[in-house]
Amino acid sequence: MEGNERKTAQGEETGAGAWQRLNAYAYLSAPERLEYVAVMRVFCGTLLADLSVPDLLAKLAGTESPGAALDAETLTRRLEELVRWGNLLRSTHTVRAASITEYQRSRSRYQLSKLGERVQRDADEVLAGADAAREVSSELLALVDRGLREIATLAAAPGGADPQQALERISTLFVQFAEFAESVRDFYAYLGQVLARYDLDTAEYQGFKDLLLDYVEAITEDVSFRAPRIAAHLDSIWPHLPALLARIDAHASGIGALADALPETRVQRSRGRDSADWEGLREWFTITGGHSSQVDQLRDATLRALQSLLANAKRMLRSASGEMSRRKDLLRLAAWFDAAEPDEAHDLAVAAFGLYGARHLGVAPDPDRSVPAYVSWWTGPAVEVPVALRERGSRAPRGRAAAAEDHSAQKRRLVEQARQQAEARQAAADELRSASGRFEQVRLSAPAMRLLLELLTTALGNARLHKDAHDFLLEGAQAADADLGIRLTAWRTPGRSTVFKSVDGDLTADDLTVAVDSASGHAVGEASA
Repeated sequence: MEGNERKTAQGEETGAGAWQRLNAYAYLSAPERLEYVAVMRVFCGTLLADLSVPDLLAKLAGTESPGAALDAETLTRRLEELVRWGNLLRSTHTVRAASITEYQRSRSRYQLSKLGERVQRDADEVLAGADAAREVSSELLALVDRGLREIATLAAAPGGADPQQALERISTLFVQFAEFAESVRDFYAYLGQVLARYDLDTAEYQGFKDLLLDYVEAITEDVSFRAPRIAAHLDSIWPHLPALLARIDAHASGIGALADALPETRVQRSRGRDSADWEGLREWFTITGGHSSQVDQLRDATLRALQSLLANAKRMLRSASGEMSRRKDLLRLAAWFDAAEPDEAHDLAVAAFGLYGARHLGVAPDPDRSVPAYVSWWTGPAVEVPVALRERGSRAPRGRAAAAEDHSAQKRRLVEQARQQAEARQAAADELRSASGRFEQVRLSAPAMRLLLELLTTALGNARLHKDAHDFLLEGAQAADADLGIRLTAWRTPGRSTVFKSVDGDLTADDLTVAVDSASGHAVGEASA
């Protein structure tokens, strides 16, 4: 029972760890993915460096990426999201600041995590060459053959292999093999993408035919020639492999000693230092465990490519008799639809497919019940059809037409109301002009106080704050109403306050002086204390 519980807990921990590591890819699918990629590229361009928000802003400002337009607040949010996903880590760097402002700007520093660097590196590789045809490094296969032969000779030597020489050859061997295997996978993935097309014209078909018959055939023949020799070298190495790896570990333990000292620390060793790496190499060239080798899968993939090429040839022969694919035409039509305005798209649909708009019964639905466009008529709410239309099929009303409603009284009432409001605002403006310079001695009416607050709010919104040698000053704190012929000007006066009295209460503005005058004249007076 304890073993089952331990296995379940370990499986849950592994699942949680996998979920956390997969979160590192979240920024690549976020709506702001281009900004995140620009930020991650700055971190990937450094080694063991922690950066603050000002540092990142300075580095992004010199690029043409979308991250150059980020402000400090938005960039901070992006960095916090990257920390939450596991791409960045909070730095423990000690902050040295000469002022509180500098400390607040520099206290949050970030550095790149190992997982974040791996994800961004893979993303950049995909963006750089995702659609390119990668050349297969077939010359590396001969180097793999030679390296295995040398390792087999060292392993079978009397007294065992020299550990340093064996380590150098094993490291070189697995780097060469990894590059070769990766180039094969990329090339055949590109080939499958191309052969899946059924719109190849004569020139494209001729080019891909030469590619298959010449290049792919050369790759397959080279692999078929080298595979038996590589498999034979692996068979001769296999009995000596455990002792050889143990000898290398005793000579150069490397970072593997960290795993022995700290069991909770995961260590990823260089390729070729573990037996699992050799098993993967052997499975590539020989049949093990009832599974076909990668060499056999390579031959099968070549055969399927030739079959796809034959299918394209048959399609081109049928096109001569009129049976041809319309894929290119449909793609061109789709591009027209994508670039067209809504009205033009309807015209394109009619011209291309002969599909006209549906003839609907012209009965307006209830305006209070909003029904989405995707709701089916079968399940949607019913529309009440008038009795005349339902019984007689005609919208024409019967009987005498009703007289048009007279709205003249309502119009006169609205005009009078607008006139009274305009007169009240003009009276409030006159009251403010007369009270300017002695606001503390006059109690303003409610309309005058509302107009004063309105102008003061607009003036402060238009103002620009700047600092001179002694204090902060306001520039351009002014608001005017041309219809009322009034203008309010405000400026900062440290140590002085302005008090505005009204029937609704008093307002005190500290360190502020206010003047009200006519829109085209000079200030009547100042309000300050």
